[in-house]
Amino acid sequence: MKKKNLITRTLGAVGAAALAASFLAGCSSSGEAEAQQENPYGLIEPGTIRVASVGDIKPYAYTDSNGEFTGFDVELFTDVAKRAGIDDVVFTGQDFAAVLPGVANGQFDVGVAAIGITEERQQTVDFSDGYLAGYLTVLTAEDSGVESVEDLPGQRLGVVQGSLQEAYAVENFTEADLVRFPDNNTAVSGMNSGAIDAHFLDYEAAQDYMEQYGHVSAGDIPSFDAPAGFAVAKENDELREALNEGLHAAMEDGTWKELYQKWFPGSPMPEQYLPSAEQTGAPAEGSEAPADESADSQ
Repeated sequence: MKKKNLITRTLGAVGAAALAASFLAGCSSSGEAEAQQENPYGLIEPGTIRVASVGDIKPYAYTDSNGEFTGFDVELFTDVAKRAGIDDVVFTGQDFAAVLPGVANGQFDVGVAAIGITEERQQTVDFSDGYLAGYLTVLTAEDSGVESVEDLPGQRLGVVQGSLQEAYAVENFTEADLVRFPDNNTAVSGMNSGAIDAHFLDYEAAQDYMEQYGHVSAGDIPSFDAPAGFAVAKENDELREALNEGLHAAMEDGTWKELYQKWFPGSPMPEQYLPSAEQTGAPAEGSEAPADESADSQ
């Protein structure tokens, strides 16, 4: 009789434990579902997108006289984030080389800095669809003696570390003496002081330095194979898809066009980013769009 009671008590305990485990699993599943509902994009802080950017790549992303971030990429991303239901967008300045690692390690939700989409970078982060691409420029002083890219061998050429321009220069300007800088302002200051002979950067940013200092272009080089995209952490498909949806909507309703005309006045308008009604030869759905022929990525 005692043996039977012992067995009964044991079975009862096992059943109770199983019931408790089932209850806890149910609570856990319910909690996860609730958390997913409250933070569908897996943001560091629900309701806020923390953005790694760069404060000196005018007209893409830079800080104004009040220390506020502005520029084409900043305004476009803020609009896209709102379409995804998030109004609180916090931009933080970083060296360009630190932007992608900051997204990959979870310090930031997104990287926004005219970041060219390359296979190498896609090993570290995922990207939204492209929204901008174009030319690279060799910027120099008018009296530097660097009149074309053929004059670069033996010259000190500045590049921003981690940028598309650095990768291009390593591969194509093999006889130039590359000098790496954290940002364009520092590089151009180095050029102004004579520390370097030229600086390699994107076309649109170069225009601003030409106007500011009277510098000239020694060469505008087409680079259409790496359009800029918003960088997100690997496997955060929910956020990436939401950004793509907002990005396509901004193109379709003309917002992208308005921002492009504002920040790149007079530059040729890339047809693939215009509303479909304004396109004459748009690529087929799902195909790779040709890159922009004026503005550029980092």
